Amino acid sequence: MILLIGLLIFAIVSVMGVFLNYFVEDTLKSQLGEQALSVADTVALNPVIAEAFKEEDPAAIIQPLISPIQQSIDAEFIVVGNAEEIRYSHPNPKQIGKKMVGEDNDLALLYGESYVSESTGSLGRSLRAKVPVYSGNEIIGVVSVGFLADDIQTLISNYKQELWLMLLVIGLVGFAAAIGIATYIKRSLHGLEPEEISHLLFQKETILQSTHEGIIAVNAKGQITLLNQMAQRLLFDGDVSVNKLIGEPIGRVLPDSDLPHILETSESRYDKERLFGKHTVYVNSGPIYNEDKIVGAVSTFRSKTEIDQLTKELTQVKQYANALRAQTHEFSNKLYTISGLVHLNKKEDVLDFIQMEQDVQQDAIRQLIEKVSDPLVSGILLGKIHQASEQHIQMAIDPESRLKTSLTETQRQALLSAIGNLVDNAFEAVKLKPDGTRKISLFFTDMGDDILFEIDDSGDGIPDANIVHLFETGFTSKNGKDRGYGLSTASRLVSRAGGELLLEESELGGACFVVSLPKKEITI
Repeated sequence: MILLIGLLIFAIVSVMGVFLNYFVEDTLKSQLGEQALSVADTVALNPVIAEAFKEEDPAAIIQPLISPIQQSIDAEFIVVGNAEEIRYSHPNPKQIGKKMVGEDNDLALLYGESYVSESTGSLGRSLRAKVPVYSGNEIIGVVSVGFLADDIQTLISNYKQELWLMLLVIGLVGFAAAIGIATYIKRSLHGLEPEEISHLLFQKETILQSTHEGIIAVNAKGQITLLNQMAQRLLFDGDVSVNKLIGEPIGRVLPDSDLPHILETSESRYDKERLFGKHTVYVNSGPIYNEDKIVGAVSTFRSKTEIDQLTKELTQVKQYANALRAQTHEFSNKLYTISGLVHLNKKEDVLDFIQMEQDVQQDAIRQLIEKVSDPLVSGILLGKIHQASEQHIQMAIDPESRLKTSLTETQRQALLSAIGNLVDNAFEAVKLKPDGTRKISLFFTDMGDDILFEIDDSGDGIPDANIVHLFETGFTSKNGKDRGYGLSTASRLVSRAGGELLLEESELGGACFVVSLPKKEITI
């Protein structure tokens, strides 16, 4: 690794050096040429310079003007000559009056072009800018601004020296970093061979694609190779160190694990409910393959409590939506009734109907408010009453019912889930019955030490063969998908609140469910 990274850095530095070496030389020459051309332009456009050409001794005017400019820009020379290339200014006063040397003024004097050239003059080889001097539209002279080639090369050499020194430092730092990286990686991988690293890569990929929650993985021998903190908390309540578990046989650590079976059969298992310690979890398990060979297995865990919470919230939303739909439909029917009476000009009947409906609504609301102190419980009961009315089901609440006990959050959630699911099941049980025989009876009380809810229906009841499986997750006698979760969820929430969900003999001929919750909460 050190050799490869070192060679790579050397190659990069070398290529950068060659490129920057050329780039610096070309850039410096271009910049100096542009600078010289800019100064020559400025001098050529100076009206004093053009006017001086008309005087008897132009050099006496031009030379004093040019000398300070030359010194300020560090140019080797600024020469102004006439159309016959006779100098009017020069760094060496003895050269004034003599002809300009270099034979590179034709483009400026004949064609009026401004350009940069490299030629040999009286001071040596130089990089020079040429700009014509105009008087009106007539070319009367030329301005030449130059830097000696030796000075330019010295400047370039200085820049190149700094450049290569910087690249050398970068190369040394990169080589030192290569040593550090190789050492760090060697230490971080704990001396693992490529085959072992490949195994871990496939293992981690499978895990990441499965879940982001509790994870435990084993190798082909059934030894634990990975255990994250969530799995440690769900499976062992965080009491056992992860380091102590790594390398242990899964059968000894978790006797109920599916992983040994998966290693033998290659069969995946999904959403299996397991109890580990105090936590109930859903487990997904599957094999890990490398080149069609099983090299291990992995299980992922999801807390059942979190899923129950989500199920509970979705159930409540569904119940509230159904209640609102029922009220909307019933309200629409009553509006049609009122509209018909208005068209028939039955004003007194309209008023009587409105008053009757108002009395019924107020009476139902008043009774629930008086009988039930918890607003959510009274709200779901009222919604179910409207839903029953929409479906032409006679839903009656026993006049002796009352619930004045203040509910804890656990008790409230248990009751809401139980009422919603049990009443919905009662609706399903009686909906195919003839009109007049669709009956549901509710009775609730908080007399004594327990809170009791009794929901009775006139359906066909529950077959004896189904009673044993009634509260199992996924069990249902109804058609359709996503069924078999309502009763199991309600039963689980009631149990968490320390209560019971029971099936008793029905007075209406169908099924009678009783919810019993202790007033003093005993959360399980």
